[in-house]
Amino acid sequence: MAETDLWGMDRAAMDRAYANGPFIPGAEEYLPRWEAAAAGFRDSLGGRARMGLAYGAGARQRLDLFLPEGRPRGVLVFVHGGYWMAFGRELWSHLAAGAVARGWACAMPSYTLAPEARIGDMTHEVARACAFAAAEVEGPLVVTGHSAGGHLAARMGCVGTAVPGVVRVVPISPLAELTPLAGTTMNEKLRLDTAECAAESPARSLLRPGVGAHVWVGGQERPVFLWQARLLSEAWDCPWTVDPGRHHFDVVDALGDPASPLMEACLGGVG
Repeated sequence: MAETDLWGMDRAAMDRAYANGPFIPGAEEYLPRWEAAAAGFRDSLGGRARMGLAYGAGARQRLDLFLPEGRPRGVLVFVHGGYWMAFGRELWSHLAAGAVARGWACAMPSYTLAPEARIGDMTHEVARACAFAAAEVEGPLVVTGHSAGGHLAARMGCVGTAVPGVVRVVPISPLAELTPLAGTTMNEKLRLDTAECAAESPARSLLRPGVGAHVWVGGQERPVFLWQARLLSEAWDCPWTVDPGRHHFDVVDALGDPASPLMEACLGGVG
């Protein structure tokens, strides 16, 4: 008999539900494209790209800080995805372009990945990275992130997560309820249990008073990501936007455009 989870789906079905690449045409082309765009953006900034700043003692507790011309209006923190198991800050530098063009600094942290760290540990690391960024750049702090990074960005807005200066969180394609992930093969590395699912699911937490939120998701994403995004928006009673035609890999592209609706959701009316 196939192993099933509390959702009544066997593991293979849960794995398929949370798979992205197999349902995106040309998925294999995105990684080299991101690498080239990120390197090009870093080179274009010259000395306004401050690389590898340590916010902690761990090998991956580093962030890159991209600065605008003149005094920053504040800082946008972008937290990368990869199901808490893959990637790092270096792959996404080009997504800072929209914030920098609007006169904001943009901080991009790496964090310790599973299985070396549990998701609760990653929450604490990202909170520490945000505090570091806030100390480096005066002004309001906005936190966004994508997929697993969307989960971590959402956690920065939760009651009980102490992050100084945060005024808004914009989770992009977030994983807001972690219980389904415990039913996937990924959990061999994530090691989610009932207690951690409860503690680390933003949809089970209150939004901290004084922090605004806007949830963003691509219209062509897998159904579970649309569900996760709506679940969080309903739990927090905050706006959510379904970006038409966007899938899980290109939904973040608009962060590079200072005039995009996504960038307006992040920084509009702040600072």
